[in-house]
Amino acid sequence: MGRTKTENIPADVYIQFVRSLFDNAHMLVIGGVCYWILGFMIYWRTHNPLFLAFSFGLLSISLFRYLGIRGFLKAGGSIANVDEARRWERNYILKGSLQGLGLGSLCFISIYVYPDPFAELAATSLTIATLVTVVGRNYGSPQMVRIFSVTFIGPAALGLLLRMDFPSVLLGLMIIPLTFITINSADHVRNVLFSAVIGHKQARNLTRRFDRALNTMSHGLVMLGPDGRVAVANAEAARLMSLKSGDALLGRSIHGLLMRGVAGGMLAPKDCRYIEAQLTRALREGRDRKVLVSLANGQHYEFSAREGSQELGVITFEDVTARVEAEEKIRFMARYDNLTGLPNRAYFHELVGEAMASGDQERLCGLAVLDLDDFKSVNDTLGHPVGDGLIYAVAERLAAIAGPGITVSRFGGDEFMVFFDRVEDESHLSTLLDEIFADLQGEVDVAGHGLRIQTSGGAVLSKVKDTDADAMIVKADLALYKAKELGKNSWRLFEAAMDAAFRNRQLMKADLRNAVQARELRVVYQPIVAVNTMRIASCEALCRWDHPDLGPVSPSVFIPLAEEMGIVSDISTFVLEAACAECAKWPAQTSVSVNLSAKDFRSRDIVQKVRDALAKSSLAAHRLEIEVTETALLDDKSLTRESIEELKALGVRIALDDFGTGYSSLSYLHKLPLDKIKIDRSFLVDVNQNRQSLDLLKGIVSLSRTLGLSVTIEGVETFEQLKTLVHSVKPDFVQGFLFGAALSASGIETMSSVTWPFAADLRIAGKRTAS
Repeated sequence: MGRTKTENIPADVYIQFVRSLFDNAHMLVIGGVCYWILGFMIYWRTHNPLFLAFSFGLLSISLFRYLGIRGFLKAGGSIANVDEARRWERNYILKGSLQGLGLGSLCFISIYVYPDPFAELAATSLTIATLVTVVGRNYGSPQMVRIFSVTFIGPAALGLLLRMDFPSVLLGLMIIPLTFITINSADHVRNVLFSAVIGHKQARNLTRRFDRALNTMSHGLVMLGPDGRVAVANAEAARLMSLKSGDALLGRSIHGLLMRGVAGGMLAPKDCRYIEAQLTRALREGRDRKVLVSLANGQHYEFSAREGSQELGVITFEDVTARVEAEEKIRFMARYDNLTGLPNRAYFHELVGEAMASGDQERLCGLAVLDLDDFKSVNDTLGHPVGDGLIYAVAERLAAIAGPGITVSRFGGDEFMVFFDRVEDESHLSTLLDEIFADLQGEVDVAGHGLRIQTSGGAVLSKVKDTDADAMIVKADLALYKAKELGKNSWRLFEAAMDAAFRNRQLMKADLRNAVQARELRVVYQPIVAVNTMRIASCEALCRWDHPDLGPVSPSVFIPLAEEMGIVSDISTFVLEAACAECAKWPAQTSVSVNLSAKDFRSRDIVQKVRDALAKSSLAAHRLEIEVTETALLDDKSLTRESIEELKALGVRIALDDFGTGYSSLSYLHKLPLDKIKIDRSFLVDVNQNRQSLDLLKGIVSLSRTLGLSVTIEGVETFEQLKTLVHSVKPDFVQGFLFGAALSASGIETMSSVTWPFAADLRIAGKRTAS
């Protein structure tokens, strides 16, 4: 070790080196006695009192050093810090220097001042013998080693050199290297011990770290020696094995560890054998292997085994109860509906698929889809929590019928599926479904609301070999649609005609989409006649579709299809643009009316569409009338009102269509910026036979006029109805089949200046009534 390395040694190592100086104090006493005897013998030989003085002096110095070391040991023999170590080292060097100077002086006097052969031999021998002990005793203080080396060898070499004879000079020169040999030997010893101390310290730190890492692992860990017994075990392994410490596991075999679980009733003997076999095999083959073990108390342990180095095998294990429970929960959530606990759509498919794949392929099976009637109104009026409560109540009743051969699932929303794995015949399936519907009947209390359960269903019966789950679901859905068409609260069995109707419907949807995209629809116009002139004042634009194969398709058929497909707004846009373009060619006194659906008003683009149609056709805004249904007003009052106000700002006129068919039409008459109301045809059915119907019509017209609204009465089909309206009700406009079928755009242009021939007859009828 060089100087720089010595100065940079760690504090604790330096303290230990200084502490080593104070060991073996008795050796100083022995050395002091030897100095005294040798000095006395030289005095006895030479009779020189100086040597007697050296004898007692060296003995005194040795005793002085001894007492100093004893004082250190009595004080506790420990050094607290580096500063204290330096103080003790300085004290030691001071006393040691006195001894070195005394012994060196004895050599110099014996060789040069009072030369005597015996004195030279005795003094030199004692000095060299003492020098040998310097390395072993004083390596901890490099400064002390240097002082001893110089004070022991220097005076002897000087005395020999001063004799000036060749042998003495040569001998003096030859003993000088002993100084460097002693210093280097001490440095080497110190280096070796320093490396050993540092290595031991590092090993101790590594051991502590390993122990800390081992005993803070979340896994239990045991290492097996070549004999298959535990050589190392951590604290977690002991805890999981219900032992106090890892030492209690040492020396045990795998079999012994597992048998603790058997003895405690946690493991079955067969499980013990299986685990032991798997772990032993993994250790033997050198491959990782994991074994999950479920204990009797509900806990789950996972064992892992792998071959380690130096013929050591490693087994880790941990309590994975929380993980297993979480995985089971995730698996449950993936398979079961969160609200009802019934199998969900995916798991239902899996269960049905497995059931159909096994057993007699010739057997009949059945599947029913159930749907709550008018469930949307429950959510809309009472809120989704109440709707969820109703779903849960229905699920409880359906879950009661589930069992061997019957699988119940919630597919989502208010739709449920029931699969019957084995059905005898159609009558048997009918009996089962009738019983289910009977069980579902009645009221349930949901959050204080008494709700009546009404359900529609569709069912299908088929041989297992001829179908699969998806095909059965499609057919059951078709039967469900039919049940709803026929009045709800019942179920229907699938028939082949339903499939044909469904396919035709799908084909018609595709054809309708193509027709809308290709703008192959056409617009016709139903006249709206002014009562005071009996001339066409306006007309209502109506959409028509001429199918290339089926011929004309009724709007009552294709408009619902368009709404279902989400393309009704495209049709509205087409009609709006066509009507504005044609109206612009008509006489200025003739206007046009266009119906917009509730879906049109859900989009904020409707105002811009009207603005674009007017701009493109150059039609004056007041000649366009937009008809709004009460359905649109109910759907989103704030958005619809906002759109109506923006349309009014453009100059477009607004009419409330089908007035009287809703629940609260009167409330709109003064809240919305309307120009006209159109009274539904249902008011005219018995207007000539029922006085109350006539009075009601007269009251509505009178109220509308008071509010500044004009009135159109729809559905005029007979001359008698027209006569009653003209003379008794007196609306502003009338509309109906009495004035003929809807006309083309050119027909409206031709008829717009023609007075309707009913005018003369109405005047005659008026005179007769007056007389």
